[in-house]
Amino acid sequence: MCCSAPCRTAIQYEVVSKDLFMASLNSELALDPHEIARRPLDPEQCVLIVVDIQEKLLPAIANKELLVKNAQLLIRLAGMINLPILATTQYARGLGGTVPEIASLLPDATAIDKTEFGCFNNAGFCSAVKTLPGNRTTALICGMETHICVMQTALGAMNQGYLVHVASDAVGSRSEWNYHIGLNRMQDAGAVISSTEMMMYELLRSSSSPTFKELLPYLKG
Repeated sequence: MCCSAPCRTAIQYEVVSKDLFMASLNSELALDPHEIARRPLDPEQCVLIVVDIQEKLLPAIANKELLVKNAQLLIRLAGMINLPILATTQYARGLGGTVPEIASLLPDATAIDKTEFGCFNNAGFCSAVKTLPGNRTTALICGMETHICVMQTALGAMNQGYLVHVASDAVGSRSEWNYHIGLNRMQDAGAVISSTEMMMYELLRSSSSPTFKELLPYLKG
């Protein structure tokens, strides 16, 4: 009996040490952009964030037609594979609501309105994030503007511990310069700069899946 306590202490110390090592290792891996880029997207771990695609903002966006088309594809896919969607507006009273082409596809027609540029600086958005089902560790982002609300949302997500993938052809800015600078900043910070089709095919994984066949007409359109 006299040696049982020391043995128990040693075992507990070893377990704690391993836990600390794994936590440290996971933290290092999470900060390594190459490791993040190597990880395949898992639908069970993703949430789609649709940022500020609004009536009075959209007309000035350089690649607005492509942005809307690809955001629609991402939203359609999210609905088919039960991916949670969080949509926002920036000061809707002045800049209008979500454009009808996007709003009509959202499962919840009410976007989270904010005055903060970064979604994760808004209390209502953060509350919605906490209610997401399952273990959501990866944020897929589309919307506008790339260098303002999208960029600040991506940084906020990463600061909260999320892995971030940005659909480069489903985000936009009023100027090409700011669009590219925004993407560069997010990539430098550790986000994966992706594309709509890259995200979709990665989430679908196989052309034999019923979801792929359901989505195919929209991909061809």
